[in-house]
Amino acid sequence: MSQLNPPNAPANASALPEIPLFPLNSILAPEGRLALKLFETRYLDMAARCMREKSPFGVALIKEGGEVGAPALSHTLGTTARIVDWDMSQPGLLFITVQGEQRFQIEERRVASDRLQYARVRYLPEPAPQPVPTRLAAMLPLLTAVLADAGETRFPPPHRLDDATWVGYRMADILPIPPLARQRLLELDDTLSRLEIIDAYLRQHKLVK
Repeated sequence: MSQLNPPNAPANASALPEIPLFPLNSILAPEGRLALKLFETRYLDMAARCMREKSPFGVALIKEGGEVGAPALSHTLGTTARIVDWDMSQPGLLFITVQGEQRFQIEERRVASDRLQYARVRYLPEPAPQPVPTRLAAMLPLLTAVLADAGETRFPPPHRLDDATWVGYRMADILPIPPLARQRLLELDDTLSRLEIIDAYLRQHKLVK
């Protein structure tokens, strides 16, 4: 068993789906986008396989270690990423844009001979769409302005401002907060709790009234 496995991994973890894992110093939320530059062979091969098989890989925030070199230990909750655009105009470099799809919880992991990590994961459901409560709606004009300014490449439509979960993830994307704080927002299962924390931050920093 790899030392990268989380404690108390379930005995039936081998029955769970396995995905390649890309530990990063960045957060990817469901339906968010992230631009990545790949140059290590393990990740170039991973991206080529994912594009060929039309399959996702997992992105998780690094807890110990770095993006380059020895396999890093990541937080156990991450998001699957699907490649939506790519460019290889420079030799040995692959630029990709990924879109987040589904949160997952890592139950078991292993490191292959090429140092690429693989994780057995349990996918986490999202709540049914619900509107942003009136008491938390002060963030909507701010988000609308940021979306318009950033453009559709960064935040592609549809912009579901009537879905509290979507709004919470996009607000977490744009807030000037450390990666670990963004991770904590990603880990929350309760949509309204996420919005309440964001609303408190915005009011504390006088970004909304």
